[in-house]
Amino acid sequence: MNAVLHPRQARDTQAWQAADAAHFLHPFTDFHALAKKGSRIITQADNIYLRDSEGQRILDAMSGLWCVNVGYGRAELIDAATAQLKQLPFYNAFFQTATPPAIELAELLAEVTPPQFQHVFFSGSGSEGNDTVVRMVRRYWDVLGQPERKVIISRNNAYHGSTMAGASLGGMSGMHAQGGLPIPDITHIEQPHWYELGRPQGLSRAEFGRLAASWLEKKILEVGPERVAAFIGEPIQGAGGVIIPPETYWPAVQAICDKYGILLVSDEVICGFGRTGNWWGCETLGSKPDLMTFAKGVTSGYIPLGGVMVGERVAKVLIEQGGEFNHGYTYSGHPVACAVALANIRLIQRERLVEKVRTETGPYLAQQFATLDEHPLVGNAETCGLMGAITLVKEKDRGTPFASELEVGMVCRGHCFGNGLIMRAVGDRMIIAPPLVITREQIDEMMSLIRRCLDLTWADAQARGWV
Repeated sequence: MNAVLHPRQARDTQAWQAADAAHFLHPFTDFHALAKKGSRIITQADNIYLRDSEGQRILDAMSGLWCVNVGYGRAELIDAATAQLKQLPFYNAFFQTATPPAIELAELLAEVTPPQFQHVFFSGSGSEGNDTVVRMVRRYWDVLGQPERKVIISRNNAYHGSTMAGASLGGMSGMHAQGGLPIPDITHIEQPHWYELGRPQGLSRAEFGRLAASWLEKKILEVGPERVAAFIGEPIQGAGGVIIPPETYWPAVQAICDKYGILLVSDEVICGFGRTGNWWGCETLGSKPDLMTFAKGVTSGYIPLGGVMVGERVAKVLIEQGGEFNHGYTYSGHPVACAVALANIRLIQRERLVEKVRTETGPYLAQQFATLDEHPLVGNAETCGLMGAITLVKEKDRGTPFASELEVGMVCRGHCFGNGLIMRAVGDRMIIAPPLVITREQIDEMMSLIRRCLDLTWADAQARGWV
């Protein structure tokens, strides 16, 4: 006999937590530990704020998971989904068919992306998009008669998704330790993390940027240029801790890719759709990729959707010489997801959110973040557009880190949640990526909460004898 579910409004926090522990396996989670602790239950959202089952109001400084760019509760997106569900809730893109929302979104994406992009391959997520990249890159070289070009170079501490290919492209050691990853013909170089790798050597950011780019050429020569298919990177590494590379890095990477004729892939799942103050992170950081993966901000997270923008260098070969491309997904070009994406992008255009990030809120956040450098717990605070990171250190002058087992970042994150702020901890690096609709007044509110949580964490560190 099936159990009778309680009406949603009848459950209290403990009932939700019990049902969650009994049935729901969460991503990137120690299932046993979470079941003992109990999940935080989020029940409502509006603008940049969430509300949990205990009634606490929380400022979401992470845009959900880097995605709710236009904020919560936007009627334009809700209405677009509702209307499409009534007209055509689903049809696939197999069997030589298409739907109007998918076609219109492809047209609009070609309009808002750099000029080399006129074609798109839709997926259901960024992970699926990066799986598509692996298939598409290798198919490109195969069609050109160079099937030995299979190796894709990525970076340590990069994140490109959680599927087998996406996790292999990523450089997260914890993910590689589970499941026999990476898959063959994917290799990694070191990340362009100036504060961690360049500053201790006494290198300026510009000097370190050129050095970090040179690691790509070294790896190409080690593998053999005739075997290298592509290099993939996030313009700014997101899940790795908002690692903002020096301005010299991406132009030098571009030059190396051009020198050896390899494809350049920009993973724009986080940086795309205005996060860095331009439509695309590659425009901000200075590269001209052959392929771009996107997801998250394309629908502001309201409906799952992802894809790959395919530059004309690749598209021309696949269209004119490639024959059938044996790859795709049930939900490629899902009409409801595409309808929401259309409404979302048009809203971003209408409210000029990209320009607002570039000229108003991004510079204001940078100005406010710079004041955090005065805090005794902060070794480094930096931003790009509406992304920011704070490195927590034991000794400010030397930049000495805390012992990893102390989990100071998690201590700080606990204070954040306790004080109505969502701020993510990546090790001892605290990161933010608030919705693009955030105002200067809300940035002030967020900064006040950040300072309070840093103060509480510093007090904890002192009380526990960590500093």
